[in-house]
Amino acid sequence: MPKVKLFDEKLILEKAMELFWKKGFHATSIRDLVTHLGISRSSIYDTYGGKNELFYKAFQLYRTTSIKGFSDFLNLQENVKIGLRKLFEMAIEQSIADMDRKGCFVVNTTTELVPGDIEIQKILKENENTFVNLFYEFLLKGEQSGEISKGKNLKSIANLYYTLYNGIKVVSKVQPNSKELLSSVDTVLTLLD
Repeated sequence: MPKVKLFDEKLILEKAMELFWKKGFHATSIRDLVTHLGISRSSIYDTYGGKNELFYKAFQLYRTTSIKGFSDFLNLQENVKIGLRKLFEMAIEQSIADMDRKGCFVVNTTTELVPGDIEIQKILKENENTFVNLFYEFLLKGEQSGEISKGKNLKSIANLYYTLYNGIKVVSKVQPNSKELLSSVDTVLTLLD
C-alpha cells in the first residue's frame, strides 16, 4: 500500500520559501529544513527531491506570487504616475516593516548564487525580463493615455524602475529610511514629466 502524505505540500513549500528567503540557500541545511518544516528528511527527499529541488520549487513559488501581485497591482491603477509612486511606496513600507530584513528573495539569490549557478542565472534573467516588461507595458499605457508624453525611451525607463525597485529592497535592509528612499523615487519619477 502506498504511503499517504500527512502534510500539506503547498504549505510546506511556503514554509520552505520563507526559510530559504531568510537564510539563503547555502546557510539552510537539511536539518534546518526538517526542523522548520516539521517533516522528516525522507519526506523532503520523497516529495521534493532534496534540498536543491526544494529550493528551486520554493523560489518558483516566490517568483510566481511576486509576479502575480505586481501585475495585479498595476492593473488596478488608473493613473500611471500615481500608480508607480504607490508601488514604490508599498515596496518601501514592506521592506521597512520586515523585522527580519529579508529584502527580496530574488535579489538575495542573485547575490548568493551568481556567478556560478547557470540554471539560476537563466531563471533570474527570465524574472528580470518579466518585471521590466510589466513596467514597460504600464508606462506604455501612460503614453497611450497621454499621461506620459511621447518620445521617451520607455524601455530604458522600465529598466531603471526595475533597478530602483530592487535597489530599494537592498538599501532598506541596511538603511530603512523611508523619507530618503521616497526622495529617490520622486526624483526618478520626474523622468515621466
